[in-house]
Amino acid sequence: MFAGPRRLAGRSRSWLAQHWRPATAIAVVAALLAGGGVYAATSGDPPAETVAAEPAAPAPAPRVVIREQPPAEETEDLGFPAFATKNTTRVSGADPVADAAAVALAVFPSTGAVAGPDAIALVDADDWPAGIAAAALAAAPVSAPILLSEAGEVPELTAEAARALAPGGSKATGGDEAFAIGDAAVPDGIDALELEGQSPAELAAEIAKLRGRLAGDPEHVVLVSDSEPELAMPAASWAARSGDPVLYLERDQMPAATRDVLAGLEDVPAYVLGPESAVSEKAIAEVRKVAPTVTRIAAEDPVESAIEFARYAAGSFGWDINDPGHGLVIANAERPLDAAAAAPLSANGTWGPLLLTDDPAALPESLRNYLLDLKPGYLDDPTRAVYNHAWMIGDTEALSIGLQAEVDELAEVTQVASGSAPALGPAPGATESQPDQPPQDPRQQPDRDR
Repeated sequence: MFAGPRRLAGRSRSWLAQHWRPATAIAVVAALLAGGGVYAATSGDPPAETVAAEPAAPAPAPRVVIREQPPAEETEDLGFPAFATKNTTRVSGADPVADAAAVALAVFPSTGAVAGPDAIALVDADDWPAGIAAAALAAAPVSAPILLSEAGEVPELTAEAARALAPGGSKATGGDEAFAIGDAAVPDGIDALELEGQSPAELAAEIAKLRGRLAGDPEHVVLVSDSEPELAMPAASWAARSGDPVLYLERDQMPAATRDVLAGLEDVPAYVLGPESAVSEKAIAEVRKVAPTVTRIAAEDPVESAIEFARYAAGSFGWDINDPGHGLVIANAERPLDAAAAAPLSANGTWGPLLLTDDPAALPESLRNYLLDLKPGYLDDPTRAVYNHAWMIGDTEALSIGLQAEVDELAEVTQVASGSAPALGPAPGATESQPDQPPQDPRQQPDRDR
C-alpha cells in the first residue's frame, strides 16, 4: 500500500490547474446533413484539426454523422466527453478504466479553480460487485468518484486523474483521501483507507458500514444478485443518487454478511432488483426475517429490468422517470463496471438513471419505446419546454454511432399541435392489437400507472 502527503507533496489545486491537462486524441465532427450545419468539438491541448464535412446526397430526414480523427500523437485516449450531439454526450473510453477517469474529471473539472472531491474510491477493474457497491460512496456528502486499478497496478489514466482530482480528505470523508476497496491499487502520494472482504457480500457490507459511519443510516437498502452483473448494474446509479447501500444475495440464500447489515438497520425497507431466476423467493424469504418490508422490482430481460427500475417509485425510493425533462445514462450490459464508472453522473448534473442496451449497434425495442414515452414536446415556444439529455458510456464498440444518433432523435424536443402527441409513427414491432391511445399534450399527461 502506498502512502504519501495528503495534497500531492504540497502542490496546490491551482498549480495542477495550470500544469496538468488530460491527454486526448479524439476530434469530433457532427454534421447535420439536411440542415448543412457543421460543428466541431475538441478536447485536449493542442486542439485537433477540424475535419470538414464531406458533401452528401440529400437525405429524407435530418440525421447526425460523427467521425473520429486519428490521433495526432501517440497518446492514450482518456475517454473524455468529446462526442456530442444536440441531446447526447459520449464518454468514449475503450474500457471502464478510461470511462471512470473521464467521468470523474467531467464531474470534478480540474481547471478553473473548481473544488475537487475530498476523496476518491478505488476499485479493481476485475471486481464488478465491488464497483457497483462502491457507487454509494459517490453520493453526498462523501461524493467520492470511482477510479479503477488493473492487475494490481495503477493505470496511467487513473494516476493522471487522481493527480488532477487531488483529494485531500475532509470531515465528510473521515479525513481519508481515498477508499481502497478489495484488491485495488492506490496511486503514489495518496493515503487510502483499506476495505477488505473475502466475498462480494462481505466487501459490500464493509462499504455499507463505512457509508453509515460517514453519513448515517440509509433510508433504504438495494439487494442484487452476486452472479448476474447485468441485472445489478442499475443499482449503481441509484446508490450514487441516494446513498442507499447495495448488498448482495446468492440465488437461493442470503449471505451472513448481508444479514448482519440488514439486522442492524431497524425499519429500513429492502428492494430486490432482479427476477426470480437471479434471486429466488427462498432467498427473499430469508431477507424478510430481518427486513420490515421486501419488494422485488424486475423483468426477466436486463434491458427491461433497468427500465422497470427507472419507472419505479414508492415514497422516497425510486427514480419515477415517467415523463419528459430528465437526464439519462446509457451503457452496454456487457460492461458491468461502466455502471460504477458512470455512477457520479447520476449524482450530479442532470441526475439520471442507468439504462442498458444488450445490442451495441441499435436500441432494443423496449428501450426505444421507453425513450419515446419520455420524448419532450412543446406547443408554441421551445424555450419554455423541458428537455432530455443522455450520457452515452463507452466507445463505439460499446455503443455505436448509429445508436447514439437514434437516442439523440428520441430525446429531441418536438412541436406538437394542441391536444396531440409528437408524431413519430409507431415504434418498430408495434402490432394492430395494441389499442390506440387518445392524443394528449405531453406536458399534461398523468403519471403512468406503476
